[in-house]
Amino acid sequence: MRHRAQLPTHRFVFVGADAAKPAPGVTEAIAEADVVLIAPSNPVVSITPILAVAGLRDAVANGPAPVVGVSPIIGGAPVRGMADRCLAVVGVECSAAGVGQLYGARSAGGLLDGWLVAEEDAQALVPQVSVRAAPLRMTDEAATVAMVRAAVGMA
Repeated sequence: MRHRAQLPTHRFVFVGADAAKPAPGVTEAIAEADVVLIAPSNPVVSITPILAVAGLRDAVANGPAPVVGVSPIIGGAPVRGMADRCLAVVGVECSAAGVGQLYGARSAGGLLDGWLVAEEDAQALVPQVSVRAAPLRMTDEAATVAMVRAAVGMA
């Protein structure tokens, strides 16, 4: 992170994840949620470390609430940051479809019921996952609210 993915990297190791525990109430909140949204963050160094904490991935994947992810990739490029370089390290195409397939369908042991992609990525396919396109650039509060409404609407 500190070097902004400029150093040669061969894998990611989330040191301490095996001993980490969810904060009090987190798994209960997931179990009681009406919908779980996966934010449009770097899937490798932001989302995966969270899911590596004992019990969290299972809580999301096996909970009763629908799970909708929002793509952090628009038109084959990360909205910001170094997701493209991180995805390359783990062998995933830097595309809305690539990240959606990384998360996978809940019906096939993955996480997603729905996948919200940018309008330019409307043709992205994620097997066994409902894919919908909407504007994803959070340019102001109204655009952000519209994006969240579109994601929640998929649930």
